[in-house]
Amino acid sequence: MSENSLETRLSLYRTMLRARGFEQRASDLFLQNLVKGTNHLAMGQEAVAAAFGVAMRQGDYTFCTYRGHTHTLVRGADMTGLFGELMGRDCGILRGKGGSMHLTSVEHGAMGSYAIIGAQLCIANGSAWKSQYKNTGEVTVVFFGDGTTNIGAFHEALNFAVIWNLPVVFVCENNLYMEYTPIGNVTAVEHPAADRASAYGLDSIIVDGNDADAMYEVASKAIEKARSGDGPSLIEAKTYRHQGHSRADPGKYRPAEEVARWLAYDPIPLYRSRLADEGVEESRLLDIESDVEGEIDRATEAAKVSPAPDESLCFEDVWANGGYAWRN
Repeated sequence: MSENSLETRLSLYRTMLRARGFEQRASDLFLQNLVKGTNHLAMGQEAVAAAFGVAMRQGDYTFCTYRGHTHTLVRGADMTGLFGELMGRDCGILRGKGGSMHLTSVEHGAMGSYAIIGAQLCIANGSAWKSQYKNTGEVTVVFFGDGTTNIGAFHEALNFAVIWNLPVVFVCENNLYMEYTPIGNVTAVEHPAADRASAYGLDSIIVDGNDADAMYEVASKAIEKARSGDGPSLIEAKTYRHQGHSRADPGKYRPAEEVARWLAYDPIPLYRSRLADEGVEESRLLDIESDVEGEIDRATEAAKVSPAPDESLCFEDVWANGGYAWRN
């Protein structure tokens, strides 16, 4: 039996369902040609985002990658606004100007999805430094993929965070592949993040990224450590994306038996079974599932009827002064 409260655990389950349902619907909308370009889905990795979404406080900051739908959603960003953003509608949280790869909701502490590998780690240090300087008690959590561990910014950011004792948590979502290449083929150590932690005086933390309870406990400890002034942590969460790198990738480079094994270790049915086995009433689980399904349907329809943004918006929020005419 987990030591987490029932309220917390049901919140974890609801949060994972919302994340999975949002991305399943986003996939459907893509196939209907309502989502332009491509998108990068995190189906299979929901326990990581959900754990931190539940553990973090209002005022904390999240930085993530272009695979950032779930990380933005769990911080409280409006679901209709997220669907609208993917569809380029006026109701989008960025009024259609960011799209799938650049979701941002500053009011919810979701400080952007970054398409440049590793860029967000150094920027996250900036928000953590601000919190430390102003003594606000805020914590910054920054998510990145396993491939980022072979980027210079990873090492620079860790070193800086430790030297300045910053309130930041680094979370490597190790889904075994850096785009199309197995991370083990190009990395000298078995655990690309955790095995390098000692070089920066940090503990080696490896967690089952598909176990919501384990993930929440690790997240809570790291956040509390940062909030109390004891500095950064580096977490390596072992997980797996159910689909290819993006909608343009069929993922055929992955062995069929590997895919089957991880699909059978899906974090959501795994967690539902655990809750049921530990005595949570079936009716309670069904109510949560029905609520989430209804929310997704309502948000989808609201986003669909939203108009395209006016062309005049093209030149807003481009320059710091909000204008462009004087430059011409």
